[in-house]
Amino acid sequence: MPIRTRLTIWRTLATAAAAALLAALPAPAATARPAPPQSRPVHSYENAVREAVWVDTGYDGDGDGADDRVAVDIVRPREPARQGRKVPVIMDASPYYSCCGRGNESQKKTYDADGDVVGMPLHYDNYFVPRGYAFVGVDLAGTNRSDGCVDVGGRSDVQSAKAVVDWLNGRAKAYTSRTGGESARATWTNGKTGMIGKSWDGTIANGVAATGVEGLETIVPIAAISSWYDYYFSQGAPLYDSGPDWLSDYVNSPDARARCGAVQQRLVDGAPRSGDLTRLWSERDYVKAASKVRASVFLVHGMQDLNVRTQHVGPWWDALAKNGVDRKIWLSQTGHVDPFDFRRAEWVDTLHRWFDHELLGYDNGIDREPMADVERHPDQWETSSSWPPRTTAPTTLRPADGDRPGVGTLGLRPDRGTETFTDDPALSETDWAAHIDASTPEKAGFVTGPLTRDLRLSGASRVTVTARSSTPTAHLSAVLVDLGPDTVRDYAAEGEGITTLTDRTCWGPRTEGDSSCYLETAAKTTDVDHTVVSRGWADLGNHASRWQGRPLTPGKAYTMTLDLAATDHVVPAGHRLALIVAGTDRGLIDPPADTPTLTLDLARTSASVPFVGGADAFARATAGTAATAAAPTPLDGVTAPPRTPHRVPKGAR
Repeated sequence: MPIRTRLTIWRTLATAAAAALLAALPAPAATARPAPPQSRPVHSYENAVREAVWVDTGYDGDGDGADDRVAVDIVRPREPARQGRKVPVIMDASPYYSCCGRGNESQKKTYDADGDVVGMPLHYDNYFVPRGYAFVGVDLAGTNRSDGCVDVGGRSDVQSAKAVVDWLNGRAKAYTSRTGGESARATWTNGKTGMIGKSWDGTIANGVAATGVEGLETIVPIAAISSWYDYYFSQGAPLYDSGPDWLSDYVNSPDARARCGAVQQRLVDGAPRSGDLTRLWSERDYVKAASKVRASVFLVHGMQDLNVRTQHVGPWWDALAKNGVDRKIWLSQTGHVDPFDFRRAEWVDTLHRWFDHELLGYDNGIDREPMADVERHPDQWETSSSWPPRTTAPTTLRPADGDRPGVGTLGLRPDRGTETFTDDPALSETDWAAHIDASTPEKAGFVTGPLTRDLRLSGASRVTVTARSSTPTAHLSAVLVDLGPDTVRDYAAEGEGITTLTDRTCWGPRTEGDSSCYLETAAKTTDVDHTVVSRGWADLGNHASRWQGRPLTPGKAYTMTLDLAATDHVVPAGHRLALIVAGTDRGLIDPPADTPTLTLDLARTSASVPFVGGADAFARATAGTAATAAAPTPLDGVTAPPRTPHRVPKGAR
């Protein structure tokens, strides 16, 4: 199949030809509005400066008596330095440059005989260096060519990148080799830095921004973690049967594994599988330091990301808003996928304008555009001037008994009664939703009647339950489900909502060792009868404290509130909205030590859901409909999430 290209040089020639043609035509009667300023590909990528420095982090993470040095690979345009001009920096600090690769094609760094980078993963250098930016790829401490040890979001990880920002601004030292004494200065940059990256890389951007370091102007965290506790636990419920020590070992370089035993042990000791908050987790919570953030934030996340789940979006976004941080957000229907692979052309253009505005200071209007882009259907996007929309208000929904056990109703009026279910670790949210209209022993479901008009949820929901457990341990899941036919991205399949094609498109000039051409993708879709809108999990033993669990007294009633993930979803007219309360959500949380039967007190159970238009919108959408159970016909959904003992915040599972 022929390769389809979109080379930058072609764009440049086409633009020049068009300009020449327009110049020959008569001037229009009215003066056209000038185009917004935009950086142009005027510098040579082939002749760009490629160099490596090792930045002193000021931190001895591996305990060898010397400060760790992290490797920094640089690609920058040659012409500005010759002209006495300085350039801003786009930085991706990552643990994956040698162990695992970056992007949909798992690219790794490659080097020439002098140790200078030849192949830099991703398109950032190809696209932005000709436009007057430097691109910097940082190996986190303990990875690739850096000293130190990976500590999974802790001081070593964050300092690896922060020290580079300091060096770019003349506040830290760097050297031309890993062990030598010849210093290197960043005389070619103005110090203005933007950090970008997906997953762990974006997490480091969050962490560095939370230090308030001067010179970091903007961050673009894609599918990124905002609190490492919430990557491994949800209100005490374990999400995987592994901890940060496994992840550190996974990405550490071979020589780091040999010298980082003490760091590994600290990760084991500081992250017990009890789910209790420890000092280790508190140090890796960037949300609580949001008041220090000076950088603007362009956040991107998949609403069906089951790796770095959207629990990481709401608290971080709200904390940034509270502290007046300039923000922009894209929310897709995908799982753990980069926007380059689900909305490529629009993403490159938007990112280009974002960096031009934030790092070059161009008044291109992107700061006056809608704050949020939300994927409403595969490849169909909707914008909002603010997010969540200003008319959004939490609405308290009440579950009630229905005609059959475990098949109840959902509305605005409180009710009395109880519902009982028994934890079945073999079943998942997709199983519960498929049998929402049937009496099954493993869940309690509550459903509205068919809506008479569209109803939009925007933001994070909370579900408060009062329950009695038959055993000393019990886990809870709360799930909001849209019941009705739809075509959605197949986020639970391989690719997590995308299919990789065979054609390539190119995003900037290329060299023999660094192509700018990447495999195209398309939306991978599936037809469903129900869509999970949002989820949350908790250990009922954490009822008195979000951060510390206690054994339950069987038969005693406990009340706790589960935080569901932030989302943005429209339940169409004719569909129903369901709340499901159950135990272990297979593939997404680990089961408790016991197999409990739980009894819900419906009078003391409720859901607070953020509807655009608030309670009035819900009342109008449900007016005149009977919230009665439909015939118990199984409803199709996406494939159940696989059981994954070790997830890596990187790419597809």
